[in-house]
Amino acid sequence: QLFVVRCIAPEIIAIRAQLLILIIFIHPLPPRGRPEDPQRMLEGDAAHARSPGSRSKDSLDLRDIFIAVKTTRKYHKSRLQLLSQTWVSKAKEQTFIFTDGEDKELRHKAGLNIINTNCSAAHTRQALCCKMSVEYDKFIESQKKWFCHMDDDNYVILPSLLELLSSYSHTQDVYLGRPSLDHPIEAAERVKSDGSVSVKFWFATGGAGFCISRGLALKMSPWASLGNFITTAEKIRLPDDCTVGYIIEALLEVPLTHTGLFHSHLENLQRLPTDNILKQVTLSYGGFENRRNVVSVGGAFSLAEDPTRFKTVHCLLYPDTEWCPRRTRH
Repeated sequence: QLFVVRCIAPEIIAIRAQLLILIIFIHPLPPRGRPEDPQRMLEGDAAHARSPGSRSKDSLDLRDIFIAVKTTRKYHKSRLQLLSQTWVSKAKEQTFIFTDGEDKELRHKAGLNIINTNCSAAHTRQALCCKMSVEYDKFIESQKKWFCHMDDDNYVILPSLLELLSSYSHTQDVYLGRPSLDHPIEAAERVKSDGSVSVKFWFATGGAGFCISRGLALKMSPWASLGNFITTAEKIRLPDDCTVGYIIEALLEVPLTHTGLFHSHLENLQRLPTDNILKQVTLSYGGFENRRNVVSVGGAFSLAEDPTRFKTVHCLLYPDTEWCPRRTRH
């Protein structure tokens, strides 16, 4: 009997080894690194994330999100009044306006959380990075689960934002956004006086908005907190949104999750399917190829009455809003 056991044992080991090889062959380990096709701005990313297997265990509420809106003093009346009248009115406590000038009238009249960064009003790399540095520090202080940066020409569809972020865990490394380019950006890291090293990385354009989990934001601290963000930006000589991507992708090696749910004025917004507009996370407006660039959505307001289409979108989402025309209300 002992002879039989000794003879069979090696055969069993060999069979187990073959089974192990077969399992590895059939179920290979997931690839690491960036998406295979960088041009895919897929809503499918969000759909995949919303599958039960990847849903975060902790529930999410708007109160868990820190929404930072970057603006400048000259746009307080033309842009911020529109935002305070529309989507910001539904998330006043969660939205923080980062600007470069004091505006007591706007602060008291609209009841907004306005943070004067004391940064320059110039649209320069240094000024933009100065504001982003303050945004980051304020988010860390807030103890909230998610940081979402928006521009003052974005409309944030709050239900869609909440649904998207609920698909991920805020304790994990999550960087969500839309690149403005179809390829990674290249930056020169100045290492020594006699040379530099080039790095490539993706970044989410700030003009469309992007979100970062708290777990990832905390890891950014050595290069982003207490003014270090400005130092990092100067090292690679790139703007604020590029610097965020550099810290996350190049330094922390966390890939950007590309999503087509964020939109900026840099794309042709008229190409967005009308029946999908209210399912997006952010919208925008502005010039594109020297033409009026807004989403194609019908409603109670004419293009002359609502040139950005933000009021029209808002009344479709919240028809019981006091200033929405009666025919759009339930």
